[in-house]
Amino acid sequence: MKISNLSVRLAIASSIVFLHACGGGGGGDTAVVAGQTFKIEPGATATADMIKAMVTVVPGDTIEFDCGFFDLKTTLQLSNTESITIKGCGRDKTILSFKNSNQQVGILAVNVRGITVQDLTVADTDGNGFEMRAVDHGTLERVRAFWSSAGGRESATPIKAGDKYAEVMAIKCTDPATLNPNVPENSGGDISSPDYTVSDKAGRYGIYPVGSDNILIDGSESIGASDAGIYVGQSNTVIIRNSRAIYNVFGFEIENVQGGEYHDNIAECNTGGFLVYDLDGNLRQYGDRTRMYHNLARMNNGYNFTEGGFVANVPPGSGMITLAYDRIDIFENEFRDNNTGGIIHTSYAIFPPGDQPSEKRIDFYSEGVHIWKNKFFNNGNRLPDATTDDLQSNKTARLLPAIVGYKNQAACGIATNAATCAAAGSGGPGSGSRTASGYRGGHIVWDGLEDSLNDTCEYPKRADGSPVPADERGKPLLTNQENPGCRYNAYKFAKTGDKARIKPDWWFSCIDDDNEYSADSLAFSNFHGTKGANGFIAVSSGNPPTPEQVAESREFPATFDMSDHKCAAKYGKNLPPLPAIIIPPFVPSPPGDVAPTAEEIARLCEAVTAAGKVNFDAARVNCPTLDQYHLFSKPQDPTSAPNSSDPGGAGDTNVVGTPFVLNTKLFSDYSVKYRVLFMPTGGKAIYKDASTDGPDATVIFPVGTIIAKSFAFANEGAGTENVVETRLLIKRINNSSHSTRWDPLVYVWGTESGQRVARLSQGGAAADVTWSYHDADSGVMHTGSTNYQVPNANQCLSCHSRQDSEAGAAPIGLKVRNLNRPYQSESPVPTEQAANAIKDKNQVDWLCSHGLMLDCPALTVNPTTKIANVERLPVYNKPGDGGDAAGSAADVEKRAKAYLEVNCQHCHNVHGFAASTGLYLSASDPVGLSYGVCKHSTATGADGSGGRAYDIVPAAPAQSIVEYRISSAATSPAARMPPLARSVVHDEGHDLVLQWIRDVIVADESKYPNSTHCN
Repeated sequence: MKISNLSVRLAIASSIVFLHACGGGGGGDTAVVAGQTFKIEPGATATADMIKAMVTVVPGDTIEFDCGFFDLKTTLQLSNTESITIKGCGRDKTILSFKNSNQQVGILAVNVRGITVQDLTVADTDGNGFEMRAVDHGTLERVRAFWSSAGGRESATPIKAGDKYAEVMAIKCTDPATLNPNVPENSGGDISSPDYTVSDKAGRYGIYPVGSDNILIDGSESIGASDAGIYVGQSNTVIIRNSRAIYNVFGFEIENVQGGEYHDNIAECNTGGFLVYDLDGNLRQYGDRTRMYHNLARMNNGYNFTEGGFVANVPPGSGMITLAYDRIDIFENEFRDNNTGGIIHTSYAIFPPGDQPSEKRIDFYSEGVHIWKNKFFNNGNRLPDATTDDLQSNKTARLLPAIVGYKNQAACGIATNAATCAAAGSGGPGSGSRTASGYRGGHIVWDGLEDSLNDTCEYPKRADGSPVPADERGKPLLTNQENPGCRYNAYKFAKTGDKARIKPDWWFSCIDDDNEYSADSLAFSNFHGTKGANGFIAVSSGNPPTPEQVAESREFPATFDMSDHKCAAKYGKNLPPLPAIIIPPFVPSPPGDVAPTAEEIARLCEAVTAAGKVNFDAARVNCPTLDQYHLFSKPQDPTSAPNSSDPGGAGDTNVVGTPFVLNTKLFSDYSVKYRVLFMPTGGKAIYKDASTDGPDATVIFPVGTIIAKSFAFANEGAGTENVVETRLLIKRINNSSHSTRWDPLVYVWGTESGQRVARLSQGGAAADVTWSYHDADSGVMHTGSTNYQVPNANQCLSCHSRQDSEAGAAPIGLKVRNLNRPYQSESPVPTEQAANAIKDKNQVDWLCSHGLMLDCPALTVNPTTKIANVERLPVYNKPGDGGDAAGSAADVEKRAKAYLEVNCQHCHNVHGFAASTGLYLSASDPVGLSYGVCKHSTATGADGSGGRAYDIVPAAPAQSIVEYRISSAATSPAARMPPLARSVVHDEGHDLVLQWIRDVIVADESKYPNSTHCN
């Protein structure tokens, strides 16, 4: 790695690496020179060099990978920064392989403003190739996500050093496999391709910006993703252009996007080409306004090779699908050789009631679709047959091609349709004999389903009773913060007279006369959804049709009349073209404070400090070694007594380091933790709780606060501990903006010249560890070993950074409800901290009564339990600790929710890293849809879902994704949760969650809303 004076630059730059996005930096006299390039070269040190670069870069810097093959062992992650460039020397020349990575993503940006990634390929990730979360102004240009043929990272012939990269990745689309080779009945059929072999072992998404704004994807490519190749979701102002998706399940997936433009792209040999839709599931927003033009969707006929999520239902042969998304302009595109249909225009109403979205926010229908000047060739002429598995699953989406085919065939048997069907002939190349009889799809296929006025549903309101905002057309702009009890749709209908649907504004599509259709296919088919088809499905499944199904059969035939969609002629006006999407220029944040010089760092960190006194002056910089902060009475032992900032002076007790523990703790490979709070002289915390400040509220601490957490592995029999790392969170102020932030520092313990030293290691580390001890709360014996992973500083921000919290790596565990307990050391080994004066005292009361915390309520502490009369999470592994009978349903649920909050909720909340999942796990939330009950996963993929359909299935942990992802079955990085800080299964936590789902959660709407919607 070519960086002059790396150690000096690392010490300086890490002091401000998180600052510029927050508008400031630390003190000092000289700014770090931005605009430097960190050059990474192939070889054994590439991963370490990459990590050093990514934790060191400051706004304006570039991380540049040389030409060649890189075997990278972890994610390249950037968090809470801005104006960063990551680049290679060409996507056929710079190959970043993550085949051997212990993390699921290749390149990850979280809470970054202004990031550009260009000219490289990310290969063989376990999860996503390129991922952007909460990014503003993210650009990916001339990049590729690639999974090696026939298995991705598990391929027998993965891409490797020395290959002719351009040749290996030059995948053509000549003949995709249309039949799944894993289905026995397909044996001997079209189960292979000469170009590329797809696999559900490949990662989920190639390019994956989510919950972001101002995204540009240009000249990029995805090959082999087991979900979507190029995806953008829950984002605003998006442009995808000049890009290609091939041999993915879906080529381009546009989900819940507001303001998208997609042009000059190619989708070929995928299962489906383009998908523009709204997904349900408690997501942050719904989509509107997409322009799609100058694209090519061809030969998207590959079999569907994913599991879980909406994309698992996509029928092969789909050139483009629109679903539940309003205002789409589709013009000057070409749809060619797609076996089911060129454009499939459908709604959630086609699904059986049990599979329809249960939330009342989402509108089922896609309206305002305008189709003009497109070219259609040979679409719908080779419908994929339904397999036995498809029929047994009774999933409408899997059966859609057959439903369309038989309904069109029935229509061709009607005399008035004879000319239309005859004109379409026997279909294009490769069509079977059934096509001649009318068994086919078409160029444009519509499910023909529409809603009627729900005039009993009132306009939706916010929690405070005020109406939710509406767009310029009167449609309410609902988010996951509202939970209406009915599905409001009055905005689609006239307010007076016969209250008819407003057309064409709220009609489904306008199809202009300037589209070109080849004569080998049906131009248009309205197949009326599943009307009349249920009897057919019953018979195909071996069941006799009901009388109602027989009566409904009159609605079975499709219709081919397009006149209702000729809007100018039918309604006197057409849908106006949508305005172009324009990404505004990026405006960098104002320059932050100047950074401390090496001399300044040395002066502060090496200052002579009185015995027993904390060196708070050094808190404004990142000291090279932990002992320079003088936090502990024994510099070599972070389990020794904490120091003070004024020992023996005025006796101000609010400056003494205070040990603390949590009721329920984050699991970290069975380590025991020593947590100590240090506040400077005169500094006081401010009491905050969930009842007044929201479920994510933590105690607020003064500037200069240092929170230390040391991770140790105990050997109870020997009376020893191996302390591996100490992490600090330091609250600092930006002098230029007067804003505050929390900076994370990682110190790894080692031995130097016979002395124990903890040295600043922002790049993380690894250590082989063993443990053998009894749990302090449950008494259970824990024994085991692992290769423990110390996270790098950027990974710390994945959990500790939220949009609604203090800037930087804000504290997570220091919530009143998790501090309300007597202090007791986690470790069985006697230490000075275990004998601290706070021992057996209620921690909240201690902070309040000793002047450490302001705004405390009137506290009463139970003399027996030492629990205060304020909110509290139970200890997850102490039955009855929540106040209910031990082992009762209420007790198990409280403890399970406490466990999930502490281990998952820091990401799974509306402002966290996993906000886009719609799965929120605060202990104060009711257990319903947003808690995962009968909720489809949004983006887990086959690996992450374990083949399971819902996050939580009442009484069925073996069918629940939540149980799977914390179990021993989830072995890959893409499946394992939490994704960081643990390498072994937490048996006690897993068993509690399993017990809760199995024995407590039931399919009862009065107890668990949405619990009857698993199907």
